[in-house]
Amino acid sequence: MQFDQLDRRAFNTLLGGTIGVWPFAARAQQPALPVIGFLHTGSLDQNVKRVAAWRKGLSETGFIEGQNVAIEFRWADGRVDRLPELVADLIRRQVAVIATPGSTDGALAAKSATTTVPIVFAVGGDVVALGLVASFSRPGSNITGATSLNTDIAAKRLGLIRQLVPQDARYFVLVNPTSALAQPFIKDLQIGAASLGLDVEILHASTDAEIHAAFARLSQQPGAVLLVSTDAFFFSRHIQIVTLASHHALPAIFDNRDYTMAGGLMSYGADFYDILQLAGAYTGRILKGEKPADLPVVQSTKFEFVINLKTANALGLTIPPGILAIADEVVE
Repeated sequence: MQFDQLDRRAFNTLLGGTIGVWPFAARAQQPALPVIGFLHTGSLDQNVKRVAAWRKGLSETGFIEGQNVAIEFRWADGRVDRLPELVADLIRRQVAVIATPGSTDGALAAKSATTTVPIVFAVGGDVVALGLVASFSRPGSNITGATSLNTDIAAKRLGLIRQLVPQDARYFVLVNPTSALAQPFIKDLQIGAASLGLDVEILHASTDAEIHAAFARLSQQPGAVLLVSTDAFFFSRHIQIVTLASHHALPAIFDNRDYTMAGGLMSYGADFYDILQLAGAYTGRILKGEKPADLPVVQSTKFEFVINLKTANALGLTIPPGILAIADEVVE
């Protein structure tokens, strides 16, 4: 009797222990979530809305972070030289795909690092000229994405702001010489300036101190007008740039509505949030098994012209009715 009780007690203990182990064993056998490596030149606090747009595109394909996909974020905090080590770390972690939305230098670093891990970009320039893909329709073995072609419409911005400022205005362009987008932007702008009979002087800045130095120089130039080139570094400091333009009473035009909403005079460019959303959707499609080589590069079809009327009034500029009529949005 004593033995039977002991035997039953041992059996119940064994059974209870087994029941306790089963859930852990079942969880251990569940497949790990696929991992996206997210690579960017800037920092999260400067790109919250852009990341949200990319996530929206990703969710359209059924992927939600923490539910059925994991994301490893790597931010270079404005240091392009850190990108190679960051992408190398993502590759070591065996991510399923590397996304570089809004970071041309990130896309180039990823392309240089791997020919096997799929890469999805969202950039503002001619991706063929940049060397990212072989062609728009047949991008290559492991890379594809979306482009806004913002560097290719620099001349359009020059023509727009020219209609607001005096004929004897002097035109300057702020360029980050370390950016892969710098030369395509300058080339397009110079062609456009020549067609308008204008000269454009180039100012270089790749640090906060150099941005301040550029504006100090502009403040000494009577009739100065500024164009800010498409660049992730400049966008990450768009509040600083808009504040300096206001402080020095400089008319300026930008590529992105965020500058204008922050107090910049005007902006003309692709709806970059749409481009980021498209890139997010491409990332999801690749996670589902599609190959980058089969996904042609998507080109922007949405462009925005935004004018800040309050800033124009503060600068003593009159916006011609024809310009107001073609604006997609007027900030008053």
